[in-house]
Amino acid sequence: MSVRLISRLDIKMSHLIKGVQMEGWRKIGSPIEHAIMYYEQGVDEILYIDVVASLYERNNLHDVLKGVAEHTFVPITVGGGITDLGAARSLMALGADKLAINTAATKNPRLLNELSDKFGSQAVVLNLECKSLPDGRWTVMTDNGRNHTGRDAVAWAIEAVSHGVGEILISSIDRDGSKKGMDLDLINAISKEVEVPIVVSGGCASFDHARSAIDCGADAIAIGAALHSGELSLVDLRSQLLEDDYVVRPVYGLAS
Repeated sequence: MSVRLISRLDIKMSHLIKGVQMEGWRKIGSPIEHAIMYYEQGVDEILYIDVVASLYERNNLHDVLKGVAEHTFVPITVGGGITDLGAARSLMALGADKLAINTAATKNPRLLNELSDKFGSQAVVLNLECKSLPDGRWTVMTDNGRNHTGRDAVAWAIEAVSHGVGEILISSIDRDGSKKGMDLDLINAISKEVEVPIVVSGGCASFDHARSAIDCGADAIAIGAALHSGELSLVDLRSQLLEDDYVVRPVYGLAS
């Protein structure tokens, strides 16, 4: 299976934003224009997270999703505020291919079964927001890192798979926006326990960061801050992975 390179775009209202450890958000630009730009650079998938959706109990990505789906032809994952089948259905109808679920699933794990039964397990992604604990474990957070659940991250990942999740997005709060590398211990701990694909997010800003995450069990790398700042190039990263014999999707005709 090819390693996937994913652009992560965090959205607040109609703005693309980025912060550090899911705080101190600043506006970056248009979430539609950035997604199209990454698509033209050969990104494998696009990930949108509405960071205030659970706070306001609704997902605000409908207009963004519709605009991007009309101009890109790669899978799109959407997360934030998906609380029931109705909310999921409306996003899928506008072009979403996968649904990333966090807060609602921690309150009602059966929602994962309902979504999987309706759309297929390949369309259901557990958005696992993790924060490290002093004892070496990780706790599950919700509402974009604002609220504690008391759940153990590894145990919740295993349970979520039993409820029909087809993919897990590991979002490291500690590494988010840091550009200092990914939480390799966290990636390794979860990848050893589940057999579904693992997408990792938080801290990737170089080829070495990506390579280390893949070697620890990541099937896909979701990159935000380093792409938005131009510090990391999708074209260069793909080229370096190919040179080191990692299996990635070849993209022809792209300028380096």
